[in-house]
Amino acid sequence: MDRAQNKVFHVGTALFLFHDRHPLFSTSQKTQQLSSPSSPRRRDKTPPNPSYQKIEKPGSNLGEGTYGVVYKARDLHTNEIVALKRIRLEVEDEGIPSTALREISLLRELTHENIVDLKDCVQQDGKLYLVFEFLDRDLKKALESYNGLLDPMLVKSYLFQMCRGLAFCHARGVMHRDLKPQNLLVSRDGVLKLADFGLARAFCPPIRPLTHEVVTLWYRPPEILLGSQTYAPPMDVWAIGTIFVEMVTKRPLFPGDSEIDEIYKIFRQLGTPNEVVWPGCTALPDWNPAFPIWYRSSFCKVFLDNVDDNGLDLLERFLAFSPKDRITAKDSLNHPYFDDLDKENI
Repeated sequence: MDRAQNKVFHVGTALFLFHDRHPLFSTSQKTQQLSSPSSPRRRDKTPPNPSYQKIEKPGSNLGEGTYGVVYKARDLHTNEIVALKRIRLEVEDEGIPSTALREISLLRELTHENIVDLKDCVQQDGKLYLVFEFLDRDLKKALESYNGLLDPMLVKSYLFQMCRGLAFCHARGVMHRDLKPQNLLVSRDGVLKLADFGLARAFCPPIRPLTHEVVTLWYRPPEILLGSQTYAPPMDVWAIGTIFVEMVTKRPLFPGDSEIDEIYKIFRQLGTPNEVVWPGCTALPDWNPAFPIWYRSSFCKVFLDNVDDNGLDLLERFLAFSPKDRITAKDSLNHPYFDDLDKENI
């Protein structure tokens, strides 16, 4: 199969993955959808059928995903605002990136109130567009936009929604693998949704060896930093813990500029682990017996002043060194920290 044929095959695969869930989707029509009404007529006999119009104004570029640019657009049939993720098909010899195929195949199985909804899948002019529901901004931009600290109850609500969405993913055998504020979308009415599943992976016991070059450095758990190849869902829970602190303080918890700097920042805060607190840590591939010995220190004053003892306890359960000791996303939903939250209405 030559490159052109291979590219067509992979585009067809991506569309099939989506169409299997949406049987009314017409491939022959949708390939024309992103052209504007004023575009020159194509030589084929398929009439132009524009469905999505990019909103060309400052702020319409919503940012970069794992493998493409995200735009704000309008569905011309429903007048609904959507987010278009553009994937360049020509960047890989094999067609579209495997991350795109993975995101489509996983999101079609993950329908939940705290997971972004994949609405459509459109191919045109050497590009694939994934059409998502639109949310106002990501959590990173939301944190930057607030004057002062977030309201403690809003932090609690966001954290609960993160855990609820993640628990749903894990229950269906999916690890996100790249949780960070940029990949969490929030609306003006306080809804939070997990997004950007380009690095997500399906899993089932026993966990097979996987690459450790995943998860943005600041949110990467110690087992990955130390070279473990058999990590599992607790890696996502660690990321939730770091994001919890960042929501409260508006500062990243472990902003390392390299893997070793990241390891040292973790050790300075939580103490250098040993076989007592984390059995097996010294056998990890990148463990170094010459690591400096630090002792556990208190979290910053801003965090401690804005969470109660239950919040601190939950954080420590998120950030347990041993993956086996970390609280699960499902169990976290019943933690006393959330007892005063109106869970049914968020």
